[in-house]
Amino acid sequence: MKYLVTLLTTVVVTISSLSASAETSLLFIGNSFTYAYGSAAKFYRADSVTDLNNEGIGGVPALFKSFADQAGLDYDVYLETRGGSGLDFHLENKLGVIGRRPWDRVVMHGFSTLDSSNPNNPAVLIDTTAQMSNFLQELNPDVEVFLTATWSRADLVYQSDSPWNGTPIEQMAIDVRAGYDAAAAGADAVKSVNGVGQAWTRAMESGIADPNPYDGIDTDLMDLWTWDHYHASDYGYYLEALVVFGNLTGRDPRSLGDNECSGFELGMSRQQVRGLQQAAYEQLASEGRVTAAPLILPRPVQPQPCVAVR
Repeated sequence: MKYLVTLLTTVVVTISSLSASAETSLLFIGNSFTYAYGSAAKFYRADSVTDLNNEGIGGVPALFKSFADQAGLDYDVYLETRGGSGLDFHLENKLGVIGRRPWDRVVMHGFSTLDSSNPNNPAVLIDTTAQMSNFLQELNPDVEVFLTATWSRADLVYQSDSPWNGTPIEQMAIDVRAGYDAAAAGADAVKSVNGVGQAWTRAMESGIADPNPYDGIDTDLMDLWTWDHYHASDYGYYLEALVVFGNLTGRDPRSLGDNECSGFELGMSRQQVRGLQQAAYEQLASEGRVTAAPLILPRPVQPQPCVAVR
């Protein structure tokens, strides 16, 4: 009997260890563009992820976690964020937090203008991406890093004396992406870039999102920015999370379906969810990140809320 109890205990421990090791650890490093400042998404399902700064953030990491759970993918999601910061802040102040464990995958980005002191200059981003990637590789030589190229800021395009003032709304996203591509080329651990800003541009070009919030939001169009025309709205962060999800998993974002539960919980219509998934898909497909595989299921009468999977 004693032998049987010991054997069963060993089996349980072994199974538990295998289950834990099956999870892919994913860390998000970023700022308010990751923790979803200015939107309801900031504290959305915060209990589904681990905030290493213990600030109760859900944000884009929680949206990613929800998508992964619905797709049947086993991700253990963490985040380390600080508003108004680039990767230089995290390197100077947060390596003790980030270095507590090795990470399988990391999603990270810098300041929205590439350099807060010298907008549109990628030099700091290139340098800090290399430094952070090297640190992450010391924790896990096989770590995969994904950089998130962020969106065009309407406040800098339409209302500010910035390098992008008076340029087409898509230009800032193009310039930011170029900076991230350069940073990716200089760091061996970087697997690819999440083309979030370009997905925003596609949403505007396709006619589902308004390109200029300063002249009013046209009927039936989404405003991807929040009230400051700088940070994102729920729609903008949702689109960000869709691009990250597709790029990391290789899954067509449309496979989540227009009844996707996080969009439903954030008050989005099926048409809006479908449009944002399509914009994410088109950007990812243009870079060869996903293969078309839309989910085809009988539609329920009413969308169902998310069910937490822990």
